[in-house]
Amino acid sequence: MKITILGSGTSTGVPMVGCHCQVCDSTDPRDKRTRASILVECGGSRILVDTSTDLREQALREAIPRIDAVLLTHTHADHIHGIDDLRGFYFLHRKVIPCYGSPDTMEKVAASFGYIFEGRQTDGYAPLMEPFSVEEAFELFGCRIVPIPMRHGSFATTGYRFGDAAYLTDCSSIPESSMALLKGLDLLIIDALRYSPHPNHFNIEGALQVVRELQPRRTLLTHLTHEIHHRDGGKLPEGVELAYDGMAVEL
Repeated sequence: MKITILGSGTSTGVPMVGCHCQVCDSTDPRDKRTRASILVECGGSRILVDTSTDLREQALREAIPRIDAVLLTHTHADHIHGIDDLRGFYFLHRKVIPCYGSPDTMEKVAASFGYIFEGRQTDGYAPLMEPFSVEEAFELFGCRIVPIPMRHGSFATTGYRFGDAAYLTDCSSIPESSMALLKGLDLLIIDALRYSPHPNHFNIEGALQVVRELQPRRTLLTHLTHEIHHRDGGKLPEGVELAYDGMAVEL
């Protein structure tokens, strides 16, 4: 299995428009952060987690030849508003892409992007994606995937476990029942927005508290704001790193 960090940034991206702080003006390419997303390669197939606002840029940067399935964590704009960019893959391969998410997520996405899932023959649109609601573990391309229910402030989100790796973005708390699904990880990728507290996201210390409880072999902190300079990653505990766009991990 290979996991690539397509985007490691928060909803504004980094640099943030109009800002000239040290991080936004940084020349370190690891401080240039597109909106949060990952690509999981398993069994020769490619699974995209979230269709971020920067999907086209990410797909071009990583030379992604096709997408075989999509998992959605929730319906906030920075995580789904790149969904239209999947049209290019359909034009090339003429294959409808399966899309998975919680029942609430799939209902809202299908309502907002009906032409993606239903097509509009009168306008020349064919269905591009097929929706599937998931709440229990399922298998995809030989990879066991476990949905992880989480809280994003008052909003419900879904993390995913892929074998011994887990991706938990946009979360401020994880129920004990979900923590039990996250034992024995080789890789944890987790929301760690910034140093200062936030009502809807783990900050650095909140993410590290989860790390201390789960004890994964390796942790990557993602969904980062311009409050975090990549060079400061050296101050993190052993086994914990700051994610950056294009970072790839083989498992």
